[in-house]
Formats: sequence, C-alpha cells, structure tokens
Amino acid sequence: MITKRIIPCLDVRNGRVVKGVNFEGIQDVASPVEMARFYNESGADELVFYDITASVEERKLFTDILTEVAQEIFIPLTVGGGINTLEDFDRVLKCGADKVSVNSGAIRDQGLIPAAAKKYGDQCVVLSMDVKRVDGRFMLFARGGRENTGIDALEWAERGVKNGAGELVVNSIDTDGVKKGFDIEMLKAVADRVNVPIIASGGAGCMEDFRELFQDPRIDAGLAASIFHFKEIQIGDLKRYLRENGIEMRI
Repeated sequence: MITKRIIPCLDVRNGRVVKGVNFEGIQDVASPVEMARFYNESGADELVFYDITASVEERKLFTDILTEVAQEIFIPLTVGGGINTLEDFDRVLKCGADKVSVNSGAIRDQGLIPAAAKKYGDQCVVLSMDVKRVDGRFMLFARGGRENTGIDALEWAERGVKNGAGELVVNSIDTDGVKKGFDIEMLKAVADRVNVPIIASGGAGCMEDFRELFQDPRIDAGLAASIFHFKEIQIGDLKRYLRENGIEMRI
C-alpha cells in the first residue's frame, strides 16, 4: 500500500509566512526559514513554498529566502509563485527545489508545462490549481484566486496531465482557511479525470478531515497551513491517528 503524505504549506509574502481565509484577511505568521526547520523536524513528508504575490506583482520569486529554506530541510521541496518560463524553473531548481509548481504561468503560456516536462521530467512539474464553484461549475482562477479565467477546472486538470504535469495540487477557494474539511466533491471530480498523484489543499480543520480525505484511495496527500502553523495539530499526532485508522503513513 502506498503511504499517504502530509504536507505543510508556507505561503510567503515579503519574506514572511502569512495566512488568510478564502484568500483574504492575510496575517503575518513567522519566518519561513524557522518554519521550514520546524516542519523538517516534525515529520512532514514534504514542504510546499509559495511566493503568493509574485504573479500578481509580476516579479520573480524570492530566491534568497528560498535558498535558505532549502538548506534547512531534508524532505522534498515544491516551490511556486511567479513561474512563467523555463528560466524560472531552472532558477528555482538551482536554489534547491525538488519540484516546481506552476499556476498562472501555465495559463498564460500553455506550452510551458510540456516544455518543462521535456527538459526536467514529469516528476518535476506540478500543476497547481485554484478552483471555485461558479454557477454550479468548477472554474479555474488565476492571480492568487483573484481572477476567474473562464476555464473549466476539470478540463484544465486533464489537459495539464496530458501535457506532462506529474502531480496536481488542487486548492479549493471555497474551503480555503475555513477549517470545515477538504472539498471532497471537487477532489473526486478531479480524480475522475486524471491518473497522477493529487495533493488536496484548502479546508483542513481537524484530524478527522484528513481521515475523510484519504477514504478516496486516489488522493495521495493532504496539504494544510494554519492548523500546522498555529500548532492546532501536531504532524506526528496526526500521522499516528491516521495509522490507527488504517491509513498507511510514514512515521
């Protein structure tokens, strides 16, 4: 049986980890370097680092902080934010990232994912999606969840995988930061369309939410931020709880 993964997410703005609700009400949390060190020691399976305003501000990702973070950890690191070209992939990988997450950049340039997959391999390319319900449909949003692209999210996921994305991070704007559980309906809809690992994001509030998430064997990982940042749940405790409930974890 394949072990499930627990992945903390560092949303970084102006060099600090921040967190909001439904992509709004952003508050300062801590230093990304300190938090990376903490999660590396706490049993996280991987770490995700997003420079959340790089795309909106149309600038390149903070590589100095990223390099420091990469030096602190010995678990896989996925990095996203302002990834628009193959040069951006190269720069982030040279800073120590294991995988590169692309969101708005793939919407702007639909040749980016196939080019990156060809150069670096599918396993290195992560398609990150911010999804929200609009008139009963799952729609793809860009620019940090601010802009409805008009693209059907399920079709986009399928296209991204066909183009070479080796993994999906699927974030529900509807449940983001609300702590009422993952968006199971949306995740199942995505899983029906693709056959690559899916990382679920948005909505984790308690250990039971992860247990419910992993009832679907097609969901490979649960990503969360505030419940880990504010130590509402300790990763070690969560993994033991999940293992006791029949879900295979690396402890």
